[in-house]
Amino acid sequence: MRDRRRGALIGLAVGDALGAPFKFELPGDFAEITGFRGGGPHQLLPGEWTDDAGMALALAESIATAEWDLNDQAGRYIAWWREGRYTVRGRHVYVGVTTRHALGRFEETGDARVSGDPSEQASGNASIMRLAPVPIRYATWFPDRVEDLLRLCVESSLPTHASPLCLSSCAYLGLVMAALVHGVPREEVLMPDWDLLARARKAFPLHAEVEDVARGSFRRLRPPQIVGSGYVVKSLEAALWAFHDAADFRQAVLRAVNLGDDTDTTGAVCGQLAGACWGESGIPAEWRAGLQRFDLIEHALKGLIRES
Repeated sequence: MRDRRRGALIGLAVGDALGAPFKFELPGDFAEITGFRGGGPHQLLPGEWTDDAGMALALAESIATAEWDLNDQAGRYIAWWREGRYTVRGRHVYVGVTTRHALGRFEETGDARVSGDPSEQASGNASIMRLAPVPIRYATWFPDRVEDLLRLCVESSLPTHASPLCLSSCAYLGLVMAALVHGVPREEVLMPDWDLLARARKAFPLHAEVEDVARGSFRRLRPPQIVGSGYVVKSLEAALWAFHDAADFRQAVLRAVNLGDDTDTTGAVCGQLAGACWGESGIPAEWRAGLQRFDLIEHALKGLIRES
């Protein structure tokens, strides 16, 4: 299980780094992604990760040092945004509009429970892209305390993304990831009639659009209906499409980033799932070795796994 817990966070960073140089490019506008490349609008180095992994590292350090404190989480996101903490180059290279506005509200109010925009128009994918530290840290709550685990997954979205769609997406993704970390077979976890999903629905009914994903829209659809969008439901659906029948970590994450558009986040979400499924040992060695500032990722993992 330790290998799979580590794999979830490392996989997130790998997916982010694979897709980051191609963010917002459309399929067909770039050569097929097969490994780390540099460049893009921010002139990234090969293996450099961006806001997806940076915010995940901020969340990980908060959990490891402050246990569960949404204000502390939001404060660390601001340190990432304003000061360049949890970044490769000492400054962030991208921050989404919804995230920036929410963190600005937190600076004014000091209350992370109400800083995220609850409107459905503000349903971006930033809270699912950073989610892995929650099921990693609280892996021992699965399955006996699955309702408590879901509550924390949902709450982790509130500082920046409070729409029902974002909250439901975090609940479903967190549940799936926790099960994969425990070695529950992928085929079982992704079934719409999985017994633990039924139990989870009673504790936290899913938004209708997320429920459609949980019922298998990612199996029925194919690109171009599957898109690597910044919209949280389509982002979740795209990551699951890339993951659900892939042969291994490599195939899953490359499918995700080659969808184009929000490439780094589709890669990061898929990377969390694939890493939780196949573990750190299932991530290609050249990608693990090629990640920039792996020391920051290692530090976060030591805090998360030691504290749990």
